[in-house]
Amino acid sequence: MNDPLGEVIALLQPRAVHSKGISGAGRWAVRYAEFGEPSFCVVLEGACRLAVDGSAPVELAAGDFVLLPQTPGFTLSGFEPAAPQPIDPKVASALAMDEVRHGRQDGPPDARLLGGFFVFDSPDAALLVSLLPPLMRVRGVERLEQLVRLIDAEARGRRSGRELVLERCVELLLIETLRSGAGHEDDESAPPGLLRGLADPRIALAMRGIHGDPARPWTVVQLAAEAALSRSAFFERFIRCVGMPPMEYLQAWRMALAKKLLRREGLGIGAVAERVGYGSASTFSTAFSRHVGQSPGRYARATPAQVG
Repeated sequence: MNDPLGEVIALLQPRAVHSKGISGAGRWAVRYAEFGEPSFCVVLEGACRLAVDGSAPVELAAGDFVLLPQTPGFTLSGFEPAAPQPIDPKVASALAMDEVRHGRQDGPPDARLLGGFFVFDSPDAALLVSLLPPLMRVRGVERLEQLVRLIDAEARGRRSGRELVLERCVELLLIETLRSGAGHEDDESAPPGLLRGLADPRIALAMRGIHGDPARPWTVVQLAAEAALSRSAFFERFIRCVGMPPMEYLQAWRMALAKKLLRREGLGIGAVAERVGYGSASTFSTAFSRHVGQSPGRYARATPAQVG
């Protein structure tokens, strides 16, 4: 069966992992500036508090895993009041990777975490990340802690094949996190996006249809039939779950695929047009130019070819 979640992660092209140990004791708090790239952490021991801009503060305990797909500003702290120490994540990432201790320096820490960040190579990262929740906390999934430890060990080493191993580990980390946090169809508190859409069994059928056959000349009526809903009920439900109209999602996915084909495959414009559901190269070129801001030919020439 077609897997929209796996396809989105593959198109994001995660790479370039940085990781670091963090611990704190007594009165401590650190304030990280907005970073804009995806970051993650797992609590290895103890507990602490995480306050992410735009989200309610959460208490983290041993075994908790957090993923911030876009990493806005946030404060990490103990439970005693403390003035946050400002940290620029772009500067901190360039420093030594030894564990950083905050607050009281002697004695055992109240919390130990292993955190890090990576980047997405895809030019469509902003679109795809916008379909993910701004903060994801997963509890009690041992595989996530194991993956983070493996990523940390690999990032610190200089063994052959390091970049490929890290790339695959981050893909696994994302898949495990997103499917662990997919939620349920009746969870109205979940933010609209890819996960909520896939958690709805009717909307998931339409999304799998789009991903399975993007070249098909889909209409809202045909997608509604895939979901076994009336046109109006499907349209409203799709927007409520995914956060955008179905045809907008279809076009966004077609354009993301078209960029990949132009960037990696080196196909002609006519062949790309056919692959993503346009009847002619001229129709595709018009739609691509409107969506991307430049013609497909210019985009292909300006973008370095990639492998994989």
